[in-house]
Amino acid sequence: MKNYIPHGYQQYVKEKMIELPFMGAWLDMGLGKTVITLTALHELKYYRFCIRKALVIAPKKVAENTWTAEAEKWEHLQNLRMSVVLGTAKQRIDALNVNADVYIINRENTQWLVRQYGNAWPFDVVVLDESSSFKSHQAKRFKALRAVRSHIRRLIELTGTPSPHGLMDLWAQVFLLDGGKRLGRTISCFREMYFLPDKRSWTTVFSYKPKDGAADAIYKQIQDICISMKSEDYLQLPDMVIDDIPVILDPKARSAYNEMEKTMLLTVDDEQLVTATSAATLTGKLLQLCNGAVYDENGDVLKVHDCKMEVFMETIEQLNGQHALVYYYFKHDRDRLVAALAKTGLRVRVYSGAQEEKEWNAGQIDILLAQPASCGYGLNLQDGGHHVIWFGLTWSLEEYQQANKRLHRQGQQFPVIIHRLIVQGGTDEDVVRSLECKDGAQEALLAALKARIDKAKEGLP
Repeated sequence: MKNYIPHGYQQYVKEKMIELPFMGAWLDMGLGKTVITLTALHELKYYRFCIRKALVIAPKKVAENTWTAEAEKWEHLQNLRMSVVLGTAKQRIDALNVNADVYIINRENTQWLVRQYGNAWPFDVVVLDESSSFKSHQAKRFKALRAVRSHIRRLIELTGTPSPHGLMDLWAQVFLLDGGKRLGRTISCFREMYFLPDKRSWTTVFSYKPKDGAADAIYKQIQDICISMKSEDYLQLPDMVIDDIPVILDPKARSAYNEMEKTMLLTVDDEQLVTATSAATLTGKLLQLCNGAVYDENGDVLKVHDCKMEVFMETIEQLNGQHALVYYYFKHDRDRLVAALAKTGLRVRVYSGAQEEKEWNAGQIDILLAQPASCGYGLNLQDGGHHVIWFGLTWSLEEYQQANKRLHRQGQQFPVIIHRLIVQGGTDEDVVRSLECKDGAQEALLAALKARIDKAKEGLP
């Protein structure tokens, strides 16, 4: 457990969450929205006695573990009782019947939850983790939440990109906050006030464009209930933030992972560990396992699980179009990343040289995939984005630091956010400990591997 010492901006946002019953905390991904919100809920529950039950609606992978893991991490949140409402209908009902302070459900079950309670809605606080998921006024989840809006005494919206596809995305989110007071009671009123028809036929308007000055007018209307981290002029942000994103293996993946890890570890005896080559080979395979696929003895790719890939895709979704530099380590990870991203419509490129550097800095690439060893020194990528995602980690502290410096360097205009995808209970955790302790890569690798081998041997008859 860690002692929570908030940054100035985190303290400011927490106080606003307590002060304002309905507010949007539109903070960039990785700036600590989860711990800020949990700290505010904890104070409202146990120090101010203002709330009874809180509901968090989040993307599925975030709902599975992120909120509970964050609560377990910090000393001041240890008495906050959490219940994860996932699984079958019976499992969800059982989780709702648990006596807890915070209930976490995935956004796909919003309609089910509203049907479950109706006018007997028991949650006086609702937190929308990634509120841009509720940006469509036609979506069933928005309509469901709108139906119980009058029973909600507090609503907190969390997102880094409230309007990923334009200002029209704001109406539904702001409506849930204020019932239409600021941007109009209906989407039609909102359009009439701030937009003009754009593409149209004689009878049908296909799209709208903002009127001159619409953005400033809209932001002025909502600035009293929405905080944006783009307000660098009065919020002091750190210049680099580490965002560790836990990856939980599902039971099938965990079983496969444990079996393959144990088999690999027990093929190596202690004498072999004195050679850096054999240790590096084995830990390389274990890191591949964390990522979801390994090379077999014939050099073919054997897929083990998609758990990290699913978390990665949710992370990309939460960025909502913000550009990201993604580091992979193995070629099969690159190929799987390219295949998964091909379905998103984003502009994805694999770094190979000066052309990708030029296009990235010109804003022509949304996701740039790179192998850290290939672009560690001298490469200037600070103009193209401020998010780094480590899909596959490296033991080398120098390689890790130099790779992050591609964005975190002179000329960068925003705080750089380093997202690290970490399989819980896997070798990923060993690498993170080594990087944070600044241990020599070889010494840390050998120590971690010996510990895992000893643990594997404990299970032998």
